[in-house]
Amino acid sequence: MMSTALTPPPASSHRRPELLAAGAATVTVVLWASAFVSIRSAGDAYSPGALALGRLLSGALTLGVLCLLRREGLPPRAAWRGIAISGLLWFGFYMVVLNWGEQQVDAGTAALVVNVGPILIALLGARLLGDALPPRLLAGMAVSFAGAVTVGLSMSGEGGSSLFGVVLCLLAAMAYAGGVVAQKPALAHASALQVTTFGCLVGAVLCLPFAGQLVREAAGAPVPATVNMVYLGVFPTALAFTTWAYALARTTAGRMGATTYAVPALVVLMSWLALGEVPGLFTLAGGALCLAGVAVSRSRRRAATSPGRAEPTTEPRREDAGRA
Repeated sequence: MMSTALTPPPASSHRRPELLAAGAATVTVVLWASAFVSIRSAGDAYSPGALALGRLLSGALTLGVLCLLRREGLPPRAAWRGIAISGLLWFGFYMVVLNWGEQQVDAGTAALVVNVGPILIALLGARLLGDALPPRLLAGMAVSFAGAVTVGLSMSGEGGSSLFGVVLCLLAAMAYAGGVVAQKPALAHASALQVTTFGCLVGAVLCLPFAGQLVREAAGAPVPATVNMVYLGVFPTALAFTTWAYALARTTAGRMGATTYAVPALVVLMSWLALGEVPGLFTLAGGALCLAGVAVSRSRRRAATSPGRAEPTTEPRREDAGRA
């Protein structure tokens, strides 16, 4: 009598979605890190609101073209609540307030305060979305936050901060966290490209009162500043926010928030390579801690498997099927 056994699918087929999500998250943090270098140039010629509007308009135009090419329609009705909230908080309010705050405080203080955001994301995700807070995630976030503190203190200059600027950066961190947590449920109903495109449009509409400033400042701005503003819209906004949404749809808000702790380390490296700003030992140590914490937070405990049995796997969620 012949016996047949079900052959488990190769492990690589189960790892592929996870690897794609990790790759998308990597693209996001690299481009978001590059944004700090571009903001430094564009921020000298553009006011906070005008810079945010120019960036969002460039991003919305790029995303709109992509939607037309991919024939993406309007998001389902169930996704609009999350899209609207994330567009108001993250694409609109966050960008204006962060630009404003970075004009009031030094880069180190801004990095310190804004890095409260991932912690808020994890807490809000656990409270509102039912996300788990595994020990590895909490430990990794603690290590990364210690690294961010080290980087921030090493980059802070004397007399470069104001209480008002710190409050603005704190508001930016809160808006960032709220936007991410609101975006997560929307991704259960709409694609990453739809959520990003219409969130960016909502943010651009919110920033329309700055249109007059943008026109006046663009007329007298140097070409490199305008190029950097457009770059911010096309890459750190249109591309990076889409890859972020793609990865967020496939993991928890807390784990994605912890991933952004790699940004300070990459900013240090890019400033070194692009601007010739040689980091000190404390800055390098802080950057290493940030990366180590991200590695810990995204690691998974290996499940013990008995001989002859396939390792249990997690099936992809229905709403993620067929989404690119």
